[in-house]
Amino acid sequence: MKSFRTVLFWIHLAVGALGGIVIFIMSVTGVALTYEKQVIEWADRRAAAHTIGTAPARGTTRQAPEALLARVKDAGTEPLGITVRADVTAPATITLEGNRTLLVNPYTGAIIGEPPAGIRAFFRTMTMWHRYIALEGASRATGKAITGAANLGFLFLVVSGLYLWFPRVWTWTQFRNVLWFRAGVSAKARDFNWHNTIGFWSCVPLAIIVAGVVPISYAWGNTLVYRVMGDPPPAPAAPARSTEAKPQTYVASGLDAAWAQAEEDVPAWRMITTRLATNATAPVVLTIDEGYGGQPQKRSTITFDRQTGAVIKNETFNQLSAGRRARSWLRFAHTGEFYGLPGQTIAGLASLGGAFLVYTGLALATRRLLAWMKRRRTASAPLEQQRAA
Repeated sequence: MKSFRTVLFWIHLAVGALGGIVIFIMSVTGVALTYEKQVIEWADRRAAAHTIGTAPARGTTRQAPEALLARVKDAGTEPLGITVRADVTAPATITLEGNRTLLVNPYTGAIIGEPPAGIRAFFRTMTMWHRYIALEGASRATGKAITGAANLGFLFLVVSGLYLWFPRVWTWTQFRNVLWFRAGVSAKARDFNWHNTIGFWSCVPLAIIVAGVVPISYAWGNTLVYRVMGDPPPAPAAPARSTEAKPQTYVASGLDAAWAQAEEDVPAWRMITTRLATNATAPVVLTIDEGYGGQPQKRSTITFDRQTGAVIKNETFNQLSAGRRARSWLRFAHTGEFYGLPGQTIAGLASLGGAFLVYTGLALATRRLLAWMKRRRTASAPLEQQRAA
């Protein structure tokens, strides 16, 4: 019988060969998406620089959010929500119907215009490839199924690869060959060295990155997270009803008082966001972020009574159930955002490592296949000569 290691190697090779192309696409697009939020913020500040400048004049204060929303509404556009950043050079972002946004000068209320389209189009394209291998419409579900299966395969490759990484004979010489990059070796030895070295140093972040997608791709993965943490899983979301879109009037009254209170309660706020309600009696819900948007432990959601301005609820990360915290951690550990810029950088480098693992793995598999075909031809040559004689 073949040894467990040999069987695992061949399964490892087969899974890598079958899912390699999709894993490579997800890895490369993952690298491209590493600093998406920061790049978009930078592009928006750059687009608004001609109206805001490098810094507002001393004593200049931001207009209240209701005034900014009113300016947009007076221009003939119905706003759905607003985001304001603490950065004095950042424009306010107004959300509109159809997933559109407008940039507004937060000090004068002047409408700057739509944000730079090229940057957002690039990241949308990368996201489509990353999640659905660029399939759209009715085919998007197929694309999600393919990337989900490839991601599961990638998780198996990372775990099995770590086992296969350990040399059969534990000597320093053997470990040295797979611990760091070697120069002056043949192409085959280089690919073997790169595959093992990159695999070893990136295995832990890659395992976290890949595991974080399982609850996103599969309902059973989401349920598993809650079960492991001892929480009942949330009920499945009800399917969206197909209804004819009707014009809505969004309510901004009471927002100024709630906003001022939120700024006072969270002095280290970096970004405050709200989506307007369509009911004049609905509470005001503000999301206050002290991070870059991908750090749920630095985010709180405060609900205010619209008429009195009293706080109804203040929900922080630590107040969430263990299952929700774990689910949130997996979601943002996938991108590294949970740990801020250092985490994003590590995740980006690990994704780059994943692309090289696919490249070197397929190169090694191709060489193995060509060598096997050559041996077959060599072994069959004498037999063909005998038949010819």
